[in-house]
Amino acid sequence: MDTALQISNLCKSFKDTGFKLDNVSFQIPKGAIMGFVGKNGAGKSTTINTVLNIIQRDSGEVTIFGETMTDNNRMLRNDIGVVFDTVHFSGELTPKKLEKVLKDIYENWQGASFFSYLERFKIPANKKIKTFSRGMTMKLSISVALSHKAKLLILDEATAGLDPVAREELLDALLEFVEDEEHSILMSSHMSSDLEKVADYITFIDQGKIILTEEKDRLLYQYGIARMKQSDFEKLDPSQYLAMRKRGLQLEVLVQNRPQFSREYPGIVVDNATIDEILPLLTQEGN
Repeated sequence: MDTALQISNLCKSFKDTGFKLDNVSFQIPKGAIMGFVGKNGAGKSTTINTVLNIIQRDSGEVTIFGETMTDNNRMLRNDIGVVFDTVHFSGELTPKKLEKVLKDIYENWQGASFFSYLERFKIPANKKIKTFSRGMTMKLSISVALSHKAKLLILDEATAGLDPVAREELLDALLEFVEDEEHSILMSSHMSSDLEKVADYITFIDQGKIILTEEKDRLLYQYGIARMKQSDFEKLDPSQYLAMRKRGLQLEVLVQNRPQFSREYPGIVVDNATIDEILPLLTQEGN
């Protein structure tokens, strides 16, 4: 399997907070979209910043299209499009003036593509960026990321602040981006419905540790949440479930093979699971 991004045993400790990335490892195949989810403070942005060398890692390895990520690898950086949850463009610039700056920064800059995205996302080319709403500035950042022949997009809460119509426009653009199977995306988001629409894989992180990477379709169509009494739970073999939590008088149990579990325990209700339902189960203390 050809990989766009390979993260191996990535570690980073912060003495002031006590937080650390603890041997973070996962990979994104070419042509795939990886959703990256976790609670606030779980380590999503820290992982992304460490991958990009914005934060210096303590140990571990990051390779992008088979090359080691370093500050000096200018050609590799041209292959990466990045959108953070905050925008750092000068508010005094217009998108038209910004374009003149960007074409001197990116070796593979495509001005025609940039202006096409501005039109597609209804971004005024001659208005100052400081007058834009958060949603417009995010769409501007995405237009930039898609306009310099990047092969890997890294998006940190890129859909934040966008209304449902604008989010759909963005998701369509991301799906078009990976159509040729040479482009890939790492996308962190609290909008799990967006990831359920476009992601091929989902990686869950909690307290700086990767707790699960799985195909999105398996999560939605094979995994399930069994709801049962304590007496039923005590009959289960620990190998038959991934996590559990107590909710009132009922236990919720995350199982990996819903059809098989239903056959073995026909008296127990097993529902389909969403990403929003799976995350709190996986991140319960003591699981």
